[in-house]
Amino acid sequence: MDKKSLLGLLLIGIILFGFTWYTGRQQKKYQEERARLDSIARLNTVRSAQDTLSFRPDTLSTTDFSEEGKANALAANLGEMLVAAQNGEEKNFTLSNDVMQIDFSSLGGKIDNVTLKEYKRYNGGALEMFRPGSERFDMRFFIKRNFHDAEINTGSYHFVCDLPADTAWREGEESKSVSMKLYMDSTAYLEYLYTIYRDQYMIDFDVRFVDMQNLLSNQTDFTFEWENVSQQNEKGFDNENNYTTISYHFPGEKSIEDLGMAKAGGTKSEDISSRVQWIAFKQQFFSSVMIADDDFQNALLNYYTYQPGQELIKKFQAQLSVPFVPNQSEYGFQFYFGPNKYSILDQYDIGLERLVPLGWGIVGWVNRWFVIPVFDFLNRFIGNFGWIILILTILVKVIISPLTYKSYLSSAKMRLIKPEVDELNAKYPKQEDAMKKQQAMMDLYKRAGINPMSGCIPMLIQFPILVAMFRFFPASIELRGERFLWADDLSSYDSILNLPFNIPWYGNHVSLFALLMAAALFVYSWINFKQNAAAQPQMAGMKFMMLYLMPILMLLWFNNYASGLCYYYFLSNLITIGQMYLIRYFVDDEKLHQQMLENAKKPKKKSKFQERYEAALKQQQEMQRRQAKSRR
Repeated sequence: MDKKSLLGLLLIGIILFGFTWYTGRQQKKYQEERARLDSIARLNTVRSAQDTLSFRPDTLSTTDFSEEGKANALAANLGEMLVAAQNGEEKNFTLSNDVMQIDFSSLGGKIDNVTLKEYKRYNGGALEMFRPGSERFDMRFFIKRNFHDAEINTGSYHFVCDLPADTAWREGEESKSVSMKLYMDSTAYLEYLYTIYRDQYMIDFDVRFVDMQNLLSNQTDFTFEWENVSQQNEKGFDNENNYTTISYHFPGEKSIEDLGMAKAGGTKSEDISSRVQWIAFKQQFFSSVMIADDDFQNALLNYYTYQPGQELIKKFQAQLSVPFVPNQSEYGFQFYFGPNKYSILDQYDIGLERLVPLGWGIVGWVNRWFVIPVFDFLNRFIGNFGWIILILTILVKVIISPLTYKSYLSSAKMRLIKPEVDELNAKYPKQEDAMKKQQAMMDLYKRAGINPMSGCIPMLIQFPILVAMFRFFPASIELRGERFLWADDLSSYDSILNLPFNIPWYGNHVSLFALLMAAALFVYSWINFKQNAAAQPQMAGMKFMMLYLMPILMLLWFNNYASGLCYYYFLSNLITIGQMYLIRYFVDDEKLHQQMLENAKKPKKKSKFQERYEAALKQQQEMQRRQAKSRR
């Protein structure tokens, strides 16, 4: 096949791929927009019901619509204690443990705010899990009153709070409990029981229907509506937004799902009709998670992305249904408010560790079974993460050094047999002799002891490690706020110059680690090109892409990425350059050539692959011969 045919097939392939990708993307946008509109419609329907009286209008037992008459009707349908709870006064109080401060509100009996003690926002402010005042937590169910069903939305009622006698932690005390009660009458009440543990980010949340068997309506489920607004906690809005979404976990599954990302001003929605074990309002390094002991029945999820500059990232909304079981008075749930730290999340054994996006398949295995254990081990003895990254890079390069050596030998052998390759090109200049030339090339490679794939296989094996590092560094909370050299946060970009304008695809700052990474990549590509261009003439056409385009694209792409990742890639390229010069120093081309000549004299048994390949070449040659004969 000539170059024009190859180029034509390539262009056709690009067009088909582009058309398929574009139509798939448009269809996905259409489906997402429909899901978003459906979600908003359902949420608005629910809220319109909540904005009305918390009982059905047709249950009024009087035609007196004076203020006194309405009050009497309300008391008759809800009961005096619920009416009093609607008109109560909000009370706020705080309980702390070793790792966080939890603010409670009597209105709705909810957790109003959570502040993590060990972390700060990028601007030095307190790290709150959601914007103060944005939290909305409402439980909706029905009770029987005067032969009618009254709808209860707990977010509209003031609970009676029962706090620990002593908020200070005594020696040996491991937990404290906060009870919130919403009375239906003198004996029946709904209770929220929060249990806080001394050194845990996890909070137990038990919902109890006490003496309410005769009041609960014939309902199949009850519903939680949870909503809050996440603040911008990291320096780079775009990078944090890329990792901020709603994630959820199906019971029994190893992986988790999420709503994906949406750019500023965008929304995402999903209506899940199957059982869900937990849902998470997830940011780059922190998550708010609600977990059901016996799973949620279904879920309606939605988020909106704010514009940069507002110090906010997303508004999260979740509507979660819980199956109602007759004669069951207690339902167990949990809240997790804390960091996306693998070692912490992994101990709960419900898939929460998947909130740390380490990658799937072999990439995830590399991170879970190599990178994280090595990182944690080094962190026991070394406090500076810049040095830890250096040692980790050296260790990776030592492990894959045999592959680097094999790749270099393959390139050197290809360079040494170039005269023989040139002779074959001169011997078979015609297009119809392409098969003969290919067969002769394979015979030459076999006699010289060259595997044409030996230069590619090492790169393929190294690729999962490169991708694993790409996933690990931006997701590693251990690097958050860690300083090294001029970088003040290895989990975010480093800036040596802030620009007064924004450059498309680049940003409004100059990252020195990204510049160094691009420069090291250019030097490595130049050495590699210089070494291989003579042996492989086809590489001349790739000169611009290898030497210039790739470093430029990497610079544009990584300018806003974690400086720790740019630092790792810079060190990786630098060490690879050193390895290449070291191997070149110890490998004598003349001795290698002599060894190749001696190997060529030895009889070699054909591999099954070579036998099949040669058989395919002969078959193709025979087909070409017949086609040529038929044209005559």
